Amino acid sequence: MTSQSSASRIDTSRAHPARVYDWLLGGKDNYPVDQEVAEKLPPEARLNALRNRAFMHRAAAWLAGAGVDQFLDIGTGIPTEPNLHQIVQGVVPSARVAYADNDPIVLRHAEALLVSSPEGATDYIEADVRRPDAILDHARTFLDFTRPIALSMIALMHFVTDEEDPYGLTRTLLDALPSGSYLMFSHGTTDEHPHLVKSVTKTYREGEIPLRMRTRAEVEPFFEGLELLPPGLVTATQWYKDTPAPVEEPSGFYVGVARLP
Repeated sequence: MTSQSSASRIDTSRAHPARVYDWLLGGKDNYPVDQEVAEKLPPEARLNALRNRAFMHRAAAWLAGAGVDQFLDIGTGIPTEPNLHQIVQGVVPSARVAYADNDPIVLRHAEALLVSSPEGATDYIEADVRRPDAILDHARTFLDFTRPIALSMIALMHFVTDEEDPYGLTRTLLDALPSGSYLMFSHGTTDEHPHLVKSVTKTYREGEIPLRMRTRAEVEPFFEGLELLPPGLVTATQWYKDTPAPVEEPSGFYVGVARLP
């Protein structure tokens, strides 16, 4: 594994989405300030995080099975096994996976835990999706941008406000990828849990974490100009291909996999 070192100090006085998500997945790499936010969330939040994670596993395995051997994962989060590279290298041992996150604690854990298969490689950059050019500049040193790449943006963009132009950021990343690449995407929504809108938003706001849940109609533009693969834009437990159908339950996430024409 290669990595870009950072001198950033880990701020344990403020909650961070990656560490809150780690708690929801049952991890231990979080701080009291993160736990305080997570514990105020409704019980559905933990189940939704697990269902979203299961979607990522299914989608990544399918993409690897379809021949994709390069992945750019933005918003990696604290490593929770199985990680994306473990899924795809289990199918294509030579796969290369570049991880990016904006929390320095994720980098520390990534350096220790995101160990590639001998045939493949993993890389890590501490960078924010709001600076897509920095991510792309580094990714070009590790991935071959003349061949298809799967861009993974899982449970990420609902932390990007409207003012920060989430659609434009996503388009900048996609425009850099060659034809035949893919977008693997999930986004938080309260469409399935409308009664939780106020409490979830309030909890994250009190933790100083921006949150912008979006409706189905607001998630659709992330896939503009792409070929959305069946079953289309669905909730997390409705997405599967070439595997048994998961139990269909509310997930709090819209998900999809799409191909760049």
